Amino acid sequence: MVKNLFPADTYIVKNATILNNEDRLTLIKLYEPVIGAPAINLYFTLWANLDTLDIISTDYTHHSLMATMRLKLEDILEAREKLEGIGLMKTYLREDSINNYVYELYSPLDPKEFLDNPILATTLESNIGKREFKKLIKAFTIPKVDLAGYKDITSKFSDTFDIINTSEVFDTENIKKVKNIEITVDEKIDINSVLSIIPNDILNHRSISKEIKNLIYKLSFIYNLDEEILSELIRNSVNEKKAIDKDKLRENCHNFYTFENKNSSPSLIYKKQPEYLRKAVSDTSKKSKLIYTFETTTPYDFLTGKNKGVKPSKTDLNLLETLLLDYELNPGVVNVLIDYVLKINENKLTKNFVLTIASQWKRSNINTVEEAIELCKKENKSKKPKTKTIKKEEKPDWYNKTIEENIATEEDIKELEKKLNSL
Repeated sequence: MVKNLFPADTYIVKNATILNNEDRLTLIKLYEPVIGAPAINLYFTLWANLDTLDIISTDYTHHSLMATMRLKLEDILEAREKLEGIGLMKTYLREDSINNYVYELYSPLDPKEFLDNPILATTLESNIGKREFKKLIKAFTIPKVDLAGYKDITSKFSDTFDIINTSEVFDTENIKKVKNIEITVDEKIDINSVLSIIPNDILNHRSISKEIKNLIYKLSFIYNLDEEILSELIRNSVNEKKAIDKDKLRENCHNFYTFENKNSSPSLIYKKQPEYLRKAVSDTSKKSKLIYTFETTTPYDFLTGKNKGVKPSKTDLNLLETLLLDYELNPGVVNVLIDYVLKINENKLTKNFVLTIASQWKRSNINTVEEAIELCKKENKSKKPKTKTIKKEEKPDWYNKTIEENIATEEDIKELEKKLNSL
């Protein structure tokens, strides 16, 4: 992956699929909460580089792209990588004194395919919350129409058209059609090792297709399953034909996770701060590096790091899930909260203490790492002991002044005695 992208580098856009207005709605409603607005904006901008029926655009420079989107080149590169990772585009490069790129656009998955994908659906739910996720599913659900009492009278092709014999064969290989890219994930398990544990008399290993393998990788990723547990779940998902039932496997993985984690949604503790709530990296200051760490580290990994590499206990994991699920705090904000509590509470994660602070942060609508850090600073200032200031009393006007002495004369004394006698 080439990181040296320059404003003078040129690009063309190739339309590898069929794009329509329904795709725009899918991109905004389903994809944007996962990869963020800049990436979706880049997709729409590249789409706009194509004329209505064009398959390939004219040449553009990345400088023009920067001017159009009002983004830095590194932000455009980051957005492009997200589009590539989620399966919306491919990038090809021809290196020269001025590099030339081809950006190949692909269609988004349709809503059903997107929501059936365990990685995408879980990430979406994590980023927008359960309530909004349910509303979204409802918005894409086709309402049922009661057809009881109706009869299907649809005409068949043969009832409407005459068949004409023709010997001419047309090449349709390169005709435009809707194309998607399969989403890939890091293969953190050895699938051959997982399957080798299952005997041949239980599972027909020849029945395992590439599609099945991809599903196993995705399920192990999203539910964070190790090889031993995954092997047992696969064994329990084999049907009478000694083949893996995909729906049964998905169900078993989900049920296992929810049982182990008290009906919690999967893998939230392995999520990072949503892209659209992250701060753009603008400098290399200590604060920026700290914010970047909080935003790009999962709560699970962050707590593991605080434990000097020791995995969090089940109690701590339940606490993380409570913060993410019940209090709906974002992953980066949870990291700040954990860090703050450990610093002020002698490296102890006392549940009630943590949840008390979480309640305050929820009421304060803390969504970003920067907001959480600023709140911690305010709390620290308010808890510092105040030094008692002694008010300095003002001295009277006569203080330190020289008082003149008036000594009484004998006549003054006689006059005073006369007055006293008269009384």
